[in-house]
Amino acid sequence: MFPWRADAALAFSTRLLALWSAALVIFIAAFLLREAWPVLVNGHWQAFFTSDGWYPSSGQFNLWPMLVATLAASLGAMLLALPLGIASAVFLCFHAPTPIANGYRRLIVLLAGIPSVVFGLWGLTVMVPLIAQIAPPGASLLAAILILALMILPTVALTSEAAIAAVPVHYAHGAFALGLSRASSEWRVVVPAARAGIASGALLAMGRALGETMAVLMVAGNVVQIPGSVFDSVRVLTANMALEMAYATGNHRASLFVTGVVLMALVAVLAWWAHRHSARGVTYAQ
Repeated sequence: MFPWRADAALAFSTRLLALWSAALVIFIAAFLLREAWPVLVNGHWQAFFTSDGWYPSSGQFNLWPMLVATLAASLGAMLLALPLGIASAVFLCFHAPTPIANGYRRLIVLLAGIPSVVFGLWGLTVMVPLIAQIAPPGASLLAAILILALMILPTVALTSEAAIAAVPVHYAHGAFALGLSRASSEWRVVVPAARAGIASGALLAMGRALGETMAVLMVAGNVVQIPGSVFDSVRVLTANMALEMAYATGNHRASLFVTGVVLMALVAVLAWWAHRHSARGVTYAQ
């Protein structure tokens, strides 16, 4: 086969796969909207944020407490995982000897491969009792934050390491030539230059935190309420779907699909934000 034919075949395959990926996302969004449509028409969507609470038997489907709990758990986990992940990436790229870096990287990869139910079981049997000694009952927003932070840490660390390793070496050399210390060149020159890749990794991690179900279901307490503190029990959107979809019918079932629409909208907003942030990062690096 001539080289130009191979290039054309590769380009065609790439475009076809990209179109298929986009079509799959559109199909999922359309399916969610179709299933949720019975309770969204005629302005009924407002009831999901104004009704008295989540009481399916009474026709009350207020998602606001679970939306707040979902955002609180995900953002809290990100606030913990992001600095730890970036610090791990800097350690791997600049400070760790090769044998230690290889071992530490394998440990992070192993952490990324642990099933979520194992994290949930560990959190339920170890973390929740420890938190209960401070503020009963232990199954709480804090437990959900800590479990999610542990689960998304490998994603942040590995993507941040790849982004930092891709920064041209002359950035650090230029910083040294200007008299900056090693720490200053790492944290004030190299890490900002890699922020586009770091933001992309943070998007992936945030998406996993928003979509995590089993581990959070096991440690959060599953009480539908707006948390007043990190020690309050909460229920997140994904856990609500997992708990009630098996027996839901009619408007109750359609309301659970509205939950899926809300989650997809959150991910879409994250993708838009990450795109803008990554574009600014590329401009800054140039």
